[in-house]
Amino acid sequence: MSTIFIGGSRHISRLSPEIKQRLDNVISSLHHVVVGDANGADRAVQNHFHDACYEKVTVFSSGEPRNNVGLWPAIIINPPQHAKGFQFYAAKDREMAKRADFGLMIWDGKSPGTLLNVLRLTCAGKIAVLFSTPEKRAINIKGPADWNALLSRFSDQLLSDLRARATPEEWGVVQDGSASHVAGASGHSLPSGAASSQFVFAASLNAALAEADPAAAIDALGSLARAHGMTQIAKETGLSRESLYRALGVGGNPEFATVLKVMSCLGLHLTASTSCPIELAAE
Repeated sequence: MSTIFIGGSRHISRLSPEIKQRLDNVISSLHHVVVGDANGADRAVQNHFHDACYEKVTVFSSGEPRNNVGLWPAIIINPPQHAKGFQFYAAKDREMAKRADFGLMIWDGKSPGTLLNVLRLTCAGKIAVLFSTPEKRAINIKGPADWNALLSRFSDQLLSDLRARATPEEWGVVQDGSASHVAGASGHSLPSGAASSQFVFAASLNAALAEADPAAAIDALGSLARAHGMTQIAKETGLSRESLYRALGVGGNPEFATVLKVMSCLGLHLTASTSCPIELAAE
């Protein structure tokens, strides 16, 4: 039996069937749940466990709990003196990340607070599952490399919001080098954190190609392209950004010529090799 930190975005008031199934798995495994007291995903998760009459739940709050649907045991965390706004409520999240063995975060695709809980779990050496509700996709974050790879998908504004809210110790796991740049595979200057992500994605692409997995290869190539900058890729290939996003997105099926053009922009080269002799057919 483990302790799982479950949280999510305040804009999520209804749980998807995929999330409900994961919560039911938590119940069947008799895991202990720690959850916050906010409206949105916290309250929706509380409602699900209350409806299931599940008792292994503890509610964490900064100050008196705003929501405790099942009247479970509550732990009130005292925020640092003079903490206001986001930092006032972040105190309970940091404590839950410390106490949990792993985490499940339900993300609306925008909320920096939900992502910061993934970062806190990563800093504590815990595995986190980030379920992106817009994509209906679960992303496993097993360590700093996975976190850095995830960062490359975000807009500059979201990255700025994350950095502004994180503590220096939390942000340190990002290996950010805003004043230090290295050359990426394509020869363009990239922040060191982005360059690290490029290598992660390139390794994923190689693994997918070795296993002849088209979907995984397209996903890895799309991640590399987004990390590099889809606008720049579009300029260099002569293809539109919209068509690139479609071709390299989930369920995409790009033409081989498109794959070669994108790989060339990224400084990647596709080669053929064999571990055994090839017998040529006689004419």
